Amino acid sequence: MSKTTRLAPTAFLALMLSASAVPADAQQKTLYVAGYGGSYEQMMREKVFPPFEKQHGVRIEYMAGNSTDTLARLVAMRARPQIDVAVMDDGPMYQAIALNLCQDIAPAPIYDDRYDTAKVSGNKATGIGVVATGFMYNTKYFEEQRWPAPTSWADLRDPKYAGKLVVPPLSNSYGLHALVMEAELDGGNERNIDPGFAAFAEKVGPNVLAYEASPGQMTSLFQSGQAVLGVWGSARINSLANTGFPVRMVYPKEGAVALGILACPVAGKSQPEAQALIQYMLTPDVQKILATVYGYGPVNKNTVLTPEEADGIPYGPDQVGKLRVIDWDYVNSIRETWDKRWTREVER
Repeated sequence: MSKTTRLAPTAFLALMLSASAVPADAQQKTLYVAGYGGSYEQMMREKVFPPFEKQHGVRIEYMAGNSTDTLARLVAMRARPQIDVAVMDDGPMYQAIALNLCQDIAPAPIYDDRYDTAKVSGNKATGIGVVATGFMYNTKYFEEQRWPAPTSWADLRDPKYAGKLVVPPLSNSYGLHALVMEAELDGGNERNIDPGFAAFAEKVGPNVLAYEASPGQMTSLFQSGQAVLGVWGSARINSLANTGFPVRMVYPKEGAVALGILACPVAGKSQPEAQALIQYMLTPDVQKILATVYGYGPVNKNTVLTPEEADGIPYGPDQVGKLRVIDWDYVNSIRETWDKRWTREVER
């Protein structure tokens, strides 16, 4: 049985709240980590955590949930923080930083090996992996139709895709990325988003079969043949392709967008193992595990992948180093307004 355990949320919270009664020296032996569930959790428990636990003499307790779950838990525990390390998508992580829920990352040589894409202003978090938002298309269908592969964000506006295009909603990072890139096509950006809303309302929207956030439903729409083109992340596209289904990832010529996987040491906690764990997750060996097992693009420049291992994921300076990075500090300040506008103008 693995030393790394997963607890149900209620049991986990009860355990953490009771930890205050344990002597400080005993608490040092347990490190609390919050991050994604599912196959990500399995990878961390089986391949990433055990060597770290052995080397540092700690036991890792893991709380699984999506990024918004983790952010909510950090907020709820603000007065008595118990989580030591949080792993979240870049959008929610920037919210956590703005709420002062993360503390400074301790200096270490490993941070000099990162791509700029992994660096976070303020130094209270770091990227540990990256997913590229681009296009997923059904290669078999495109060949049958004698269509060339899509190459540009402008292709989402092509009427030939009417009823066969799937885009995640604005509440999903992939959907937000699409909105920003459609705005850029017409001279806008995060701070001038009007062209993006106009493009979705008038040009992209008529092609959309569904604004779908669920990975399972996105996969089903492709497998049933209802959708043949979609906006999605490289890790999920790679996962579907590995099942043998005929899909391929496209990096649009204007640029794919970075969805950063970020880790931060939680404010109010002082276990040195928290800083050490974040540094460990940036080592080339762990970066290779994150890439080959889960499809995250390595953010350590010294990580070496074979062509087969790198297929379908962002890798190297020509891909990771050139991904478009969202200005989350600004976007999070205006996102509620965008959400209301999206409901009013796009998903009516």
